[in-house]
Amino acid sequence: MKQRSLVVGFLVVIAVAMTSCFGPNPPEVIAFKEADLLGLWQEKGTEVYVRFTNEQDDKGEYKYGREWDESEDIFESDLKPYGNGWFKYKLVQSDLTEIHLMDNSGAEIPKVYQVLKLTAGELQYKDDFGTTHTFDKVVEQ
Repeated sequence: MKQRSLVVGFLVVIAVAMTSCFGPNPPEVIAFKEADLLGLWQEKGTEVYVRFTNEQDDKGEYKYGREWDESEDIFESDLKPYGNGWFKYKLVQSDLTEIHLMDNSGAEIPKVYQVLKLTAGELQYKDDFGTTHTFDKVVEQ
């Protein structure tokens, strides 16, 4: 009887040890639809605008977007094509990668955001610093 208890106890220890090797279930990956991203967005409480378009880069890997801040008297019409204010982007599941284009140096500055919410009317993402940005879709006339 004592030997049987030892065997059962040993099997329980082995079972617990094996399940701890696998760890908890990985977090669920959320995949957002790029179609919901397209259009003009305004960051809540600011005059910052972002436009995501279907225009593709030469390689077809990224699409183009634009960003401007009207509180600084910069408007979409002021942006030089493929220069300051323009970026290339792609959305993979919940990772939004933007590569900002600099026309004065030719530099391309990557930024990666974690999309938290994307619907037909609201976009919310978190940047590398942990700051959450929330945008509303602008209905254009």
